[in-house]
Amino acid sequence: MRGVRPAQDWSERPGLFQRMGLGVSLTLGTGLAAVAMTGFLAISAMLPGTDPAWSHPVSPADAAPDDDGDPAGGGSMLTDNPLYLAGELGEVTCEAPALDEDDPESVERFVHTIADCLDLAWASYFADAGMRFTAPNRVYWHTEGHSPCGAFPTGDTAAFYCQANQGLYLGVEDIVEASAGSDRPEAYTFIISHEYGHHVQGQSRILAEFHSVRAGVPRSTADELTRRNELQANCLGGVFVGAAEERLGFGPRGRENILDDVVRRSDRGLGHTHGSAENGRLWTAHGMDRVDPGACNTWDAPDELVQ
Repeated sequence: MRGVRPAQDWSERPGLFQRMGLGVSLTLGTGLAAVAMTGFLAISAMLPGTDPAWSHPVSPADAAPDDDGDPAGGGSMLTDNPLYLAGELGEVTCEAPALDEDDPESVERFVHTIADCLDLAWASYFADAGMRFTAPNRVYWHTEGHSPCGAFPTGDTAAFYCQANQGLYLGVEDIVEASAGSDRPEAYTFIISHEYGHHVQGQSRILAEFHSVRAGVPRSTADELTRRNELQANCLGGVFVGAAEERLGFGPRGRENILDDVVRRSDRGLGHTHGSAENGRLWTAHGMDRVDPGACNTWDAPDELVQ
């Protein structure tokens, strides 16, 4: 294992962005079997940021965290978070290097560049929202290792986010294997942006409340909460991709490749923790289209959209 980078606190100098050294991570599935456009539009009308009556708009002052970390007035950090109030992510102007999936150094360089881009984009967004932001630690692995969240790799996990040390963990060769040796840079970009979405949740205190609410509840309820958490990370990952896709040159075909990859990584068999192929695709596309974290409030979404 190699490539550990310390976190950097951007909140003290929101206008100053520096390139970070090596680091990055991800795993998470996503998935989708194509959803008919009419069905997608019908369900999309139920998503946050689409129907003003369904979303929960509040002013930045009302949503500012109090000393206990909850929004003023006692609202939930899951549903009434300041993260939802700053509008669109904004233009992402980074450019990525060419990717050779057969060359680990090329993969590492590509992922590192995308992670730099994510640092800049989300640091700027948090600054606009008046929230503190510390970039995640990045850890690449080429061999087996241990994190505060356990050993890696495990099962088919090629990457993951560990809240305990704010670490993005990435298996450089493993993500290529998990992506069936894909030569499509957009597939790796979304894996990274999904895992980074968990860091965004952590920085906005969503993860802390999620873990608190999930503790001690029945298995079925815990699985539903986990799906809401994972589908929100899909949406947040989609927000970044939507903001960056023009500069990164993905185009319409690249979007479909991402959505197809989400389908392949969605719930199958006995597991029900990441969402169905249809809902994984739905939330990812919603994030790409809206480019607004405020549209990613899965915690208030109807049950049918988080199955």
